[in-house]
Amino acid sequence: MIPAVCIIGAGSSGISAAKVLHQHGIAFDCFEKGSAIGGNWRYGNDNGLSSAYKSLHINTNRMVMAYSDFPMPVSYPMFPHHSQVVQYFDAYATHFGVADKITYNTTVENVRRNQSGGYQVRTSDGRERQYRHVIVSNGHHWNPRYPDPAFPSTFTGETIHAHDYKLPEQIRGKNLLIVGIGNSAVDIACEAARQYGGNRVVISTRSGAHIIPNWLMSVPFDSLVHPVLTRLPFGIQRFLVKASLRLARGRQQDYGVPVPDRPLLSEHPTISQDLLNLAGRGLIGFKPNIQQFDGRDVTFTDGTRESFDMVVYATGYKVTFPFFAPDFINVEDNNDLQLYRRVIHPDFPGLYFQGLVQPLGAIMPLAEAQANWIAKLIAGTCRLPDRATMLASIQTEATRNRRRYKQSARHTLQVDFYPYKRSIEREVRTYAYRI
Repeated sequence: MIPAVCIIGAGSSGISAAKVLHQHGIAFDCFEKGSAIGGNWRYGNDNGLSSAYKSLHINTNRMVMAYSDFPMPVSYPMFPHHSQVVQYFDAYATHFGVADKITYNTTVENVRRNQSGGYQVRTSDGRERQYRHVIVSNGHHWNPRYPDPAFPSTFTGETIHAHDYKLPEQIRGKNLLIVGIGNSAVDIACEAARQYGGNRVVISTRSGAHIIPNWLMSVPFDSLVHPVLTRLPFGIQRFLVKASLRLARGRQQDYGVPVPDRPLLSEHPTISQDLLNLAGRGLIGFKPNIQQFDGRDVTFTDGTRESFDMVVYATGYKVTFPFFAPDFINVEDNNDLQLYRRVIHPDFPGLYFQGLVQPLGAIMPLAEAQANWIAKLIAGTCRLPDRATMLASIQTEATRNRRRYKQSARHTLQVDFYPYKRSIEREVRTYAYRI
């Protein structure tokens, strides 16, 4: 069969798209820039895009993270190491017969509309191919975002982004300032604090974050977020989570960790079993936002001043599509790509975005649900609503997010795991063609 579909990327999303299309008998080409699958989870990935560091473990448990029809091995720890996650992806692709259907060491360089309504795709081998459908599965944790505007003056010590952090030797024995308080920021801070080299570790945060532990009474915290809970009124959900957190770790400010002004579930939380303990022992300090640099000295907005050897920017990532012309699709400034159900661009039929979400939980099962929906749309067993309906839904979802979350590039992709998954499954049921 002549491939009708182009899949861009063979990370955790792209391999699920390949698997589902293969099961539907839909011919596809899947292009991967690197020499192996795994995307961001492959430490040292030769595609040059992975943000994984040597000590990285997942912060969602293996039961929640697994694809629906391929559980992670019970021999794995509850929160596996990145090497085990990649082994799982390799086993998944092999088991479902798609590992050898991926074109490796091949970059998609350009995607554009053609006159027939499909897409012309140019790859790094110099070939041009025509497709009716394109699935964009290139991930959104690989193009570093820095503060904009930059902080005044110049820091003369070392500066890196969390994307470039790989080994503890990079930070050992250094007075370290970490900008940001998301998952990567906290992981790096905890790793630095455990080095016991007499170094100072400080997190600079504009507003703090709600810290959620991995475990509550020996149960993974994310397993406690049951689908039934997400059907309750939002105020009750917030109360139950807040009560659970108070039971799990008390008040985080008692450990010296700043608490945001915004209520719980109004922002993406930070997951860490170690931060509060290390902060309570004085191994991690906290400062407000940076006011300016002066050589190796940093002045903060509270007027305090301190000297550091290295600044690590853990300030997130830009949503980037290097294969689209800037006048086609470009959302790097704000990460805000308006899509129907986070997948469908209403103006470009046959163009799908997979895994472009930020849930409290794992992306993989959501990407799999998206792939199932996309495959049915391509196979013609399911349809989309009319454009007006899609635009109205996009606006409703955007309004809901603006009311709930602080307006920032970090929250434009935010979804609730179970409600979002149900919304995709509902699309399939509502718009399926009845035979």
